Amino acid sequence: MKTVYGPVPSWRLGRSLGVDPVCINVCSFDCVYCQLGPTRLKTTERKRFVDAAVVGEELESAFARAAPDIVTFSGMGEPTLASNIDKIAAVVKHVISVPMAILTNSSLLYLPEVRESLMYFDVIHAKLDAPGQELFEEINRPVAGIRFEEIVDGIKAMRNEFRGEFDLQMMFIDKNKDCAGDMAELARQIKPNDIFLDTPLRPCGCKPLGRAEMDRIKTEFAGLNTVMVYDAKSQDAVPLDLQETRKRRPEL
Repeated sequence: MKTVYGPVPSWRLGRSLGVDPVCINVCSFDCVYCQLGPTRLKTTERKRFVDAAVVGEELESAFARAAPDIVTFSGMGEPTLASNIDKIAAVVKHVISVPMAILTNSSLLYLPEVRESLMYFDVIHAKLDAPGQELFEEINRPVAGIRFEEIVDGIKAMRNEFRGEFDLQMMFIDKNKDCAGDMAELARQIKPNDIFLDTPLRPCGCKPLGRAEMDRIKTEFAGLNTVMVYDAKSQDAVPLDLQETRKRRPEL
């Protein structure tokens, strides 16, 4: 399996060339809305999944042909589970001439070594889908032992230490649509650069909220910089390898 895929059209980031530092369906969550289906390996154990040099070679080959707006660490699982993510990021930084972003579910940001490893990035998008432990367990279905308060503390620490662009991404479904006010209050405490308000428009196990409902949710975030999925402009991107990209983006 290749470690580089895309580019894909991202409503948050533009034409995004993906780097997958795990390349298997491994995550600390099993979110009800995940487009990849049930998590095959649910864990918080960090280890090396792919070799940094291999990523660099594959990216160097793809980068010139793809001409992306950004290179994004994401893929089949939670990228911070890769214990060598800092080494991969350092290699990638030498290859590319565009910003480098990471999409994380925030579960390991409470660890100082994880936060330190993310300092290579230009943009961090941190997930936050609930206002408390009960809904967190219902929506994100984490591996046993993960505490919501610990996640929020980790997000706040990352925000305070990181010097690049730090954004929150929030997915809204029926389960949490009435908690937008509480989630907005958490966002005000975190003080991100931007907040991306999402609902699952890609095929998955949850129905998306309609435009009117998302507009209502957006009003709860008054005074904050928000971008809502229904307002986003569509992007054009043709993957270099459709088969590899569909492993991470099945709807393409």
